[in-house]
Amino acid sequence: MADPAITPEVGDHDFRDILEATREFVRSVVMPRELEIMNANRIPDDIREQTKAMGLFGYAIPQQWGGLGLNIAQDVELAMELGYTTLALRSMFGTNNGIAGQVLVGFGTEDQKARWLGDIASGDVVASFALTEPGAGSNPAGLRTKAIRDGDTWVISGSKQYITNAPTANLFIVFARTRPADDDGPGIAVFLVPADAAGVEVGAKDAKMGQEGAWTADVSLDGVRVGDDALVGGAVDVGYRAAMTSLARGRIHIAALSVGAAQRALDESVSYAATATQGGTPIGTFQLVQAMIADMQTGVMAGRALVHDAARMWLTDEDRRIAPSTAKLFCTEMVGRVADLAVQVHGGAGYMRDVPVERIYRDVRLLRLYEGTSEIQRLIIGGGLVKAAQRKV
Repeated sequence: MADPAITPEVGDHDFRDILEATREFVRSVVMPRELEIMNANRIPDDIREQTKAMGLFGYAIPQQWGGLGLNIAQDVELAMELGYTTLALRSMFGTNNGIAGQVLVGFGTEDQKARWLGDIASGDVVASFALTEPGAGSNPAGLRTKAIRDGDTWVISGSKQYITNAPTANLFIVFARTRPADDDGPGIAVFLVPADAAGVEVGAKDAKMGQEGAWTADVSLDGVRVGDDALVGGAVDVGYRAAMTSLARGRIHIAALSVGAAQRALDESVSYAATATQGGTPIGTFQLVQAMIADMQTGVMAGRALVHDAARMWLTDEDRRIAPSTAKLFCTEMVGRVADLAVQVHGGAGYMRDVPVERIYRDVRLLRLYEGTSEIQRLIIGGGLVKAAQRKV
């Protein structure tokens, strides 16, 4: 249930129904098939179709464009439910609702929204956020992909790396440099590039440590031509701001996802400790095991409170920079510690591939990397606080 301190835009009754349906779907449909998803490295088609029918491909897209219209406070409640199972489920529609879809929601022209958002919300179009490059990860200022004006078209060339949902994408939200950074801005624009455009090539699926079923791949753009209608917002300097805003909002979502995964690891550990025995005694009666569980519970509760606070400050426009980074930093680091403790509580069983905490341990490691690494979050937080203090002097 949503935090009573947060007033949602979608009615309370409707949102409770959405949240309850998602919880039931996660626990009765997806969780029993987690091993199937992990071993096959794909989300089954029937699960994908169910998520489309539930509106999950567009839960954060405004209702006027065919989505469910959840605000960020409701988004985080949903994310905590989605984080309770394999993170590949959320990844399947995460870019539609998050870093890719929000670029269009926040910065697209009316024509661009009308052209794409309905299909994105329905799941008929998978939108992919093509920002990261071999030489530009958490800091978009290092972008080397170029967009050059040629008559009435733009020609885009460059390489993107680790692009989520690239193998299934219909639309790439491509960030490219139109000029070197100068006093007028960073010179980064963002373009809507159909996946079937000439010159777009998607590489083989990446082999990753975890999150089986969540596909990423390299994307190369070799002289890809698009018109002015593909320039998001119709302005060349929209790109950097769109990226930063979309990433900041996404950080709160990732923090909530982390809380959901940590809660699952905690629940698995408590259940195991209550039933597994050592010398005929349930291990949950051992004080050192209880201490590990206590640390896990403390982290989960602190993370949940921080996520709620960051979401509230986003909604009120009180803080859309430091609070998202703080929530993302704490919660993604927290879930790593919780997952490690969960494996420890399970002992040797926790190292076995068919045990949920083993998968969680591998899955959550990525959360400290995307939407900006923990190191980047520390720079945003520390630098932001110092600059705020200097402005008061």
